[in-house]
Amino acid sequence: MTYFIYNPLAANKHGEEIKDKALVELKNDFKEINVINAVETNIEEFIKNINETDIIIISGGDGTLNIFANYVKKYDLKNDFYLYQGGSGNDFLNDVGSDEKITKLNKYLENLPVVEINKEKRYFLNNASFGIDGEVCVVADKLREKGKKKINYTMIAIKLLLFNFKRPNAKVIIDGKEFDYKKVWLASAINGRYIGGGMMFTPEQDRLSDKFSCVVLHKSSRLRTLMAFPKLTAGKYKKYPKLIDIIECNKIEVVFDKPTGLQVDGEVYKNVTSYVAYKQK
Repeated sequence: MTYFIYNPLAANKHGEEIKDKALVELKNDFKEINVINAVETNIEEFIKNINETDIIIISGGDGTLNIFANYVKKYDLKNDFYLYQGGSGNDFLNDVGSDEKITKLNKYLENLPVVEINKEKRYFLNNASFGIDGEVCVVADKLREKGKKKINYTMIAIKLLLFNFKRPNAKVIIDGKEFDYKKVWLASAINGRYIGGGMMFTPEQDRLSDKFSCVVLHKSSRLRTLMAFPKLTAGKYKKYPKLIDIIECNKIEVVFDKPTGLQVDGEVYKNVTSYVAYKQK
C-alpha cells in the first residue's frame, strides 16, 4: 500500500494545493494512493503501525522531513520512503540536487547526525544552528504568534545583525580540541551544503559522509559582517579566513556565555546556552 502524507500548513499554507498537484503527477506511478493529513492524524501512531511493504511519500519542507526522519530512526523502519517537494525553503532538495517528481530518502536517513539540547536528543538533516540564525527563527515565531502572515527572514536577520543581536563568547570543543571564540555570530553543525532557505556556507560538505561541518562566524564588526554575508552564504568563505572557521568533524560541543536561540532544521529552541552534535559511527 502507498501512503501520501502531507502537511497542509507547509509552503506558507499551500499544502493542499501541492497535495492535489502531486496526486495528479503520481497517479501513473502508483496504482492506489491513500492520503494522510499530518495535521489531523497522529503521525507517530500511524508510523508505528505501518507494514514493512508499505511505501511512504512525504510532502513538505525541511521541518516536516525532520519530524518524519526522527520517527523513522526511533522505530528503525525499513520501508521505502520518498519526498515530494512541498516546502518553501527546501534546503535538503537543493543539496541532493534531485529534479525527479519524488526523491527516494532511504540512503539519506541512514547516517544522520544527532543534536542534544537540554537532555533532548534529536536527529537532523541539514543543520543545528546556534546564535543569530536561531534568534531569527525566535523573532519569526513571535511575529507569527501575533498574527503576521508574511515573514521576511532576510529583514529580521539584517535588523538583528545591525542593531539587536548581542554576540556571546563561546567555547567550542571540536573532536576533543577546545577553542575559545569571542563575539560569536553563529556556531553551527551543518550536514549539507545549504541552510536557511538557500544559504551555502559549506560548499564541500557531503551529507553521506561520516562527518559534518562545524561553522563558527565570529569576531567581526556589524558592518563588515553585513558586507561579507552575501559571499559567505554563496560558499566563498575562503576570502574571509579571519571571520569564519569551517572544520569537518565527528563531534562538537558549543557553550555560550549567555543564552540565545538555536534552530534545528527550523525547529526553534529559546534561551539555550549549550548543545552537543555528533555523527554516530
